[in-house]
Amino acid sequence: MKKQTPWDIVQIARHSERPNIGDYIRLMCEDFVELHGDRLFGDDRGLIGGFATIGGEKVMLIGHRKGRTVEENIEANFGMASPEGYRKAMRLMRLAEKYRLPVVSLVDTPGAYPGSEAEARGQAEAIAHNLEFMSTLKTPMVVVVTGEGGSGGALGIAVGDRILMLQNAVYSVISPEGCASILWRDGTKAALAAETLKITADSLMGLGIIDAIIPEPPGGAHTDAAKTAATVKKAVLAQLAALKKLPVEKLLEQRYAKFAKMGQ
Repeated sequence: MKKQTPWDIVQIARHSERPNIGDYIRLMCEDFVELHGDRLFGDDRGLIGGFATIGGEKVMLIGHRKGRTVEENIEANFGMASPEGYRKAMRLMRLAEKYRLPVVSLVDTPGAYPGSEAEARGQAEAIAHNLEFMSTLKTPMVVVVTGEGGSGGALGIAVGDRILMLQNAVYSVISPEGCASILWRDGTKAALAAETLKITADSLMGLGIIDAIIPEPPGGAHTDAAKTAATVKKAVLAQLAALKKLPVEKLLEQRYAKFAKMGQ
């Protein structure tokens, strides 16, 4: 059997039938109460969240939202969140801290929305503020990269105590196409860029960027959403059980050390 290339994995991560946050809510959660709005501008449909129960564990669940139909994707802006989405996420994380609930974050985005209106409303500031806030969030946080983990759009909800990745997910500072157009001024070299960027779960595990790889069914998560969700649920609950045993001071100390050592 031909070995998968990083570019092959990018295609699987982007598969239109890959489980999205709606599927994980339906298949993993006993209940989910969505919370809306950032209390400043509006309610971004590209990033959703709310109170959830996963395997009897009450959590704050947040994540990027991709649609199935054209209409759903337009409503969700194809999973590209605007500043109000990241501010909503931070509002929900504050609530989680207040009620001593762990945060579970599901990452699946090509990147933050780059439009002029998003920049005008403070896209970079919103993401930067989230990074600062998550670094000192006084409750456990588990992040799962379920599909695409694109640049700052992913990082805006991904500074967690444990970073997990599905086997065929990708996590990168830039898309392969974007990288190719910058380095070689040739978007057709995206496959080469994917190889160079080290964006696969195996590569990132070796570099110490992520903590665990969650296996997928043969062919990818889209071939068996229920089995994938069950595996993600088991992995998340195992990480939460370990993190909840740590005092807050130790939790913050370990989180700081985790990110400070990246790139050494």
